[in-house]
Amino acid sequence: MIHVVGGGLAGCEAAWQAARRGADVTVHEMRPVRATVVHKTDHLAELVCSNSFRGDKLDNAVGLLKEEMRRLDSVVMAAAEVARVPAGAALAVDRQMFSREVMARLAAEPRVRIVREEVPELPAPAPGDQVIVATGPLTSDALSQSIQRFVGDEHLAFYDAISPIVLADSIDRSVVFRQSRWGRSLRREAPVAAAAEPEIVGVACGVDDGEGDYLNCPFTKADYDVFYDALVTAESATVHDFDSVQFFEGCLPIEVMAHRGRDTLRFGPMKPVGLEDPRTGRRPYAAVQLRQDTIAGDHFSLVGFQTQLKWGEQARVLRLVPGLAQAEFVRFGMVHRNTFICGPKVLHPTWQTRTRPDLFFAGQVTGVEGYVESAASGLVAGINAARLVRGAEPLAPPRTTALGALAYYASHADPTHYQPSNITFGILPPLVDPPRDKAQRKQALADRALADLSTWTA
Repeated sequence: MIHVVGGGLAGCEAAWQAARRGADVTVHEMRPVRATVVHKTDHLAELVCSNSFRGDKLDNAVGLLKEEMRRLDSVVMAAAEVARVPAGAALAVDRQMFSREVMARLAAEPRVRIVREEVPELPAPAPGDQVIVATGPLTSDALSQSIQRFVGDEHLAFYDAISPIVLADSIDRSVVFRQSRWGRSLRREAPVAAAAEPEIVGVACGVDDGEGDYLNCPFTKADYDVFYDALVTAESATVHDFDSVQFFEGCLPIEVMAHRGRDTLRFGPMKPVGLEDPRTGRRPYAAVQLRQDTIAGDHFSLVGFQTQLKWGEQARVLRLVPGLAQAEFVRFGMVHRNTFICGPKVLHPTWQTRTRPDLFFAGQVTGVEGYVESAASGLVAGINAARLVRGAEPLAPPRTTALGALAYYASHADPTHYQPSNITFGILPPLVDPPRDKAQRKQALADRALADLSTWTA
């Protein structure tokens, strides 16, 4: 029997992979028995931050990681395809549809049992059993203390932030225009003969107001100056000392970025490159992009606008964004504390713990950052837990693959400076004779990864 503690992306993926390989799995999910500060439902695989799985092409590392997962029958990737919403060259989903699809697939798998209960401490070793802890960065206090006793160190921590969501009908469409950067399409480029793309359903607001997958709020310099001044003087809800608080660099609150310099946002989440305002025929001085959050197109999230401002301040400041003067917010942004273990001190690249082979960790509790990375670690943990049940040796994916590079980073990074990490091409081993062209080099890394993955799976 395999016990998976936690029903998030990593836990669901681990359960799916193990069950599909003939192992009996029990998923222990504490919600709704015990709630968290950010989850809104009792659904498995609930997405609490963005609805984006980020890039979906092989010219970036997370796109490669997705393709590797698809080739290993990932339930998270399959559900994401069903729940896909327009997002340019990225993969974004309708949150509710995605969660329902994951739950439906697990419920239909006869070897998976879902139990709604809190697991207050690490299960003791039991003959024939494997345990995968995939409780995420919001692990309950009791289990967190049990984990801390096991790893022997204090938990590491960083702060994460969530973007606001606005009601589509409250967006001023006379100001906001529809366009993707550089005219990029939402459809991913299949690297080899792949299944046909699903039909895309749902057009934002039911209005055909131009081509592209994003709504764009264009700023003049005067607009930007007013917005910036309001942002940097607004009151935060939780943390006031920006210099002493550690945030994940890839998910910084906008006000933290703004305090780094007046133009930081214009070269970050508000960069206007690749956009042209149809009213002026010119690139805006800055721009806020809105990404469709539901298949129905009735909700849009502010891309890259994670924030810890007080809710009243959010409403005041964000209504200074052109096109959002009358915005109605479905959800305000918020900040929550993420805790994780020091993977290099604790883990093997199989995601097993070094001192207890029957115990695995997977997901954000290990220090990986991102939906896809969390699910990927669960995928490998589930495969290896099933192998142990069958009496086979666990296997680490080749380091030349995105799956293997992520596992190697989590188990071999410098433990004294261990920080959460997304997948990047930089953590893959370099090519022996790399092309000089950057795009060709990335393609060569992807080609090598997929070839080595094929050999490994065989």
